[in-house]
Amino acid sequence: MNAPVRLTQSVRAVDLHDAGEARRIEGFVREHGASLFHRPAWLLGVEAGTGQRAAGFVAERMGTITGWLPLTEARSALFGKALVSSGFGVGGGICTGDADAIICLAEAAERHAAARGFGSVELRGGVIPERPGWRQWSDRHCGFERRLAEDDESELLAIPRKARAEVRKGIANALRVHVGRERRDLAAHYAVYSQSVRNLGTPVFPKKLFAAMLAAFPRESDILTVYAGGTPIASVLSFYHAGAVMPFWGGGTFAARSRRANELMYYELMLHARKRGMERFDFGRSKTGSGPFRFKKNWGFTPEPLTYGAWDAPGEAARDVDPTSAAHARRIALWKKLPLPVANLIGPPIARGLA
Repeated sequence: MNAPVRLTQSVRAVDLHDAGEARRIEGFVREHGASLFHRPAWLLGVEAGTGQRAAGFVAERMGTITGWLPLTEARSALFGKALVSSGFGVGGGICTGDADAIICLAEAAERHAAARGFGSVELRGGVIPERPGWRQWSDRHCGFERRLAEDDESELLAIPRKARAEVRKGIANALRVHVGRERRDLAAHYAVYSQSVRNLGTPVFPKKLFAAMLAAFPRESDILTVYAGGTPIASVLSFYHAGAVMPFWGGGTFAARSRRANELMYYELMLHARKRGMERFDFGRSKTGSGPFRFKKNWGFTPEPLTYGAWDAPGEAARDVDPTSAAHARRIALWKKLPLPVANLIGPPIARGLA
């Protein structure tokens, strides 16, 4: 009996600015139930908002896509050069169910990195290739997700007692909640978010990034803001993908703490997401053991370890863009003391490199 013929698989770089190519990959992502960060729209939004080039490779067999590796070509004077899957996201990596495609895509990424001077290839999820030079870990970050409840009262009761009491305090403060996508919503969000990350000691992303992501996902993103009087004190930019809402860039001012505005914000987002037809609340990732990690656990979410991987070019040290890293402790302490206008002026050029 003759052995089965093994069809040849090819890999090629893609041009995501080709609308037909992008639509084809979007279809592959949808068929495979892949993450928001695998979508060409994500990579192109990042490129438009930060200047970090959208790229990637597809594996094909007889003209049919068998695998996809989305990449952001991250370049930074401070943090070096890396191919990141996916830039400014918490997910990505190789998307395929084909064992051969995994190897082909990994080899293509390695060659591209070596040829273009990128020190590493970083995969935030997906299958980590079992190849020389690759390493993986599952002990640094966790994801948090659960199903949304059937109605508003059930949603409140799904929150553990202590956290639920904080939400009730927020409700009692009669704060105003607004959801939108207009220029005023973006301005309110940036005013809150930039102050929030400055207080944490982190450079703020360019305002252009948030505008670009809203444009990239015109039907799958919005901003929910909590106001005290006419002043925004908590705000979150969220995405909606595959039945889940993902509060992605959010924060609150110092004034939000006493008013429990952050707690109210996430509860209201749960209600809003259900009305939009979402079934799950994806609270995103947090560093294991951190304050946000504990906050999400206290809300009744079960932490699930996230597996990431990386390949480092020979002689290259691993890139460190973790804002909680001990290596950045002194910089973080100094950044917290900057006046907000100064932080907002010098922060975005630095944050572009934190892909």
